[in-house]
Amino acid sequence: MAVLQNWMVFGISLESWLYALITTCLIYLLLDVLTRATAHLAKRRIALPLRVASKRINQVVVGMASGSKRYLYFLFSLLIGLQTLLLPATLELRLFQAGVIVVGIQLLLWINRGINTWLEDLDISGINPDLRKRATTTTMVFLLRLAVMLTVVLTVLANLGVNITAFVASLGIGGIAIALALQTILSDLFASLSIGLDKPFEVGDFIIVDEVMLGTVEYIGVKTTRLRSLGGEQLVRSNTELLKSVIRNYKRMAERRIVFSFGIRYETPLAKVGQLGSVLGEIISAIDNTRFDRAHFVKFGASSLDFEVVYYVLSSDYNTYMDIQQRINLELMQACAQRGILFARPTSILHFGSEVRLATADVEAANKDAATLQNMPG
Repeated sequence: MAVLQNWMVFGISLESWLYALITTCLIYLLLDVLTRATAHLAKRRIALPLRVASKRINQVVVGMASGSKRYLYFLFSLLIGLQTLLLPATLELRLFQAGVIVVGIQLLLWINRGINTWLEDLDISGINPDLRKRATTTTMVFLLRLAVMLTVVLTVLANLGVNITAFVASLGIGGIAIALALQTILSDLFASLSIGLDKPFEVGDFIIVDEVMLGTVEYIGVKTTRLRSLGGEQLVRSNTELLKSVIRNYKRMAERRIVFSFGIRYETPLAKVGQLGSVLGEIISAIDNTRFDRAHFVKFGASSLDFEVVYYVLSSDYNTYMDIQQRINLELMQACAQRGILFARPTSILHFGSEVRLATADVEAANKDAATLQNMPG
């Protein structure tokens, strides 16, 4: 060791250089081992039966670990090792500033990879990847990355001795000016983010907006949402106006409540009228994907005895509902035909009196006077 102390490189003994090298290697190995151990532990926890939120956090940890750069680890370790040497104050300051820059770059890489991993699960599953919420996800990624980048850059500049107060103030004033100039666009942008996070509807859902706009959601953009109507045309509406509207989402309907009515003739015998409700119950209960609620003789119509029937279709598919309703109608017609029950149709009955008076006494007197006038000599 005495020999190493006597040999000098740049005015520093070889012994000090050796200690700096050892420190560099130990710190590099420590960082590498910690990164590998953290990723391995997170992967093991993902395989455990944890809550969804816990699994997503572990997935983010694994994603962040994959963003580690070995050369940045080495540069950081080298800078720490050089700090053990007796260097001029100016050089130590520069080494410290370089270390801050390296740490800032690595933090940006970790956070960027973590954001990507977190947002991967926000896409819609079970549909074509080309129809996923690209606009919302891209906007969220951009805003998060911008916020993280500004925070890290400002922190690095502050540690480098740069006065960032004026810069932050100018950012605030500029942000207000931009917000006022782009008020409409920003409103639609944040409405798009609200749709992406709150998810009142998703791509593939069939929705009705204000009872006048209906179709399947085809695309959720930054400014507008596009629907494909039943007629085939594309309907476009801004996200801000869409969120202000009443939206009925039929895709998330677990079951469909159906109410329909019909009428039979007044001449139907009372016993058969009373049996018709139970007959309808048997017809509907025998059909799959249905739940019978009630069937009642509700009122005396203008030309019919009116029945009201309520049942549930245990599916949100409209075609399934129509198939079931058609089957109910056909079986109801068959049951009524077997019992001699006739369906009513609009009719009008005119009743005439038995006696018809052709002329009154006043009319007869007037006729006599007219005849007398005609027989008088001119």
